[in-house]
Amino acid sequence: MIGAGLCWSTGGIFVRNVAMTDAWEIVLWRSVFMAAFLFAVLAWWHRGAVWSKIAAVGAAGVLSGALLACTFFFFILSLTRNTAANTFVLMSTGPFFVAVLGLVFLGERVPARTWMAMAVALAGILLMFIEGLDAGRSIGNLLALGVPAAFAFNVVVLRKMHTSVDMVPSVMIAGLISIAVALPFAWPLAPTARDLALLAPMGMIQLGLGCLLMTQASRYLPAGEIGLFTLIETILAPIWVWIGVGEKPSELALAGGVIVFGALAANEWVGFRQARAGG
Repeated sequence: MIGAGLCWSTGGIFVRNVAMTDAWEIVLWRSVFMAAFLFAVLAWWHRGAVWSKIAAVGAAGVLSGALLACTFFFFILSLTRNTAANTFVLMSTGPFFVAVLGLVFLGERVPARTWMAMAVALAGILLMFIEGLDAGRSIGNLLALGVPAAFAFNVVVLRKMHTSVDMVPSVMIAGLISIAVALPFAWPLAPTARDLALLAPMGMIQLGLGCLLMTQASRYLPAGEIGLFTLIETILAPIWVWIGVGEKPSELALAGGVIVFGALAANEWVGFRQARAGG
């Protein structure tokens, strides 16, 4: 999950450098490259059995892909109807969504240390974005909450199905669904060669590899841990934009990032100590 968070966190650098202004066209092209990347990975892993592996995910794979695609759409729609601060703060409630749904549908109990880490991390994220919060954008706020809700249900599906089938093809399916939905809104297309050169790694690495790593991590990590690790994206994204574009985060944002990182690190350290003591 650390690798997934690292990949996802680079999105801001690509978006800041793309001249394309149509959000739907950005969604479309990065989904094209994501789907192509996942098909190439599956073809490499499974050689002649790639189509049977894709078919094996069945309805659960389509559901997982649809839920993942929904996170893309809710994110874009929220940004068009909300402040970025509101969107990112509300998205950061994801660990709570994942933990609760994991408990209800999977019976995965969340340790007290993880609940505490979630609460501290959420406080840190509020500090990071507090200067841009706006309480009066209800539709945008609901759309932003749709991102962690859809992500949480997807984690439940992945955790349920991974015991019987490889769910990586569901990431490619998410790309195909995203292409089908975004195309009517993005048409007519007007990409430049420079934009495509940036959107290709954005689709393949930032989105495709990130989602692939998250899907693989769901084999081994309980839902609550997966949700908590997604916050890596939130704390690293401003740092990469600062390094790559020169947009320096505020002192509050940096302080909040330190709090979030500390909460994640403390949760893993305590878990490691408890595992060693129990072993």
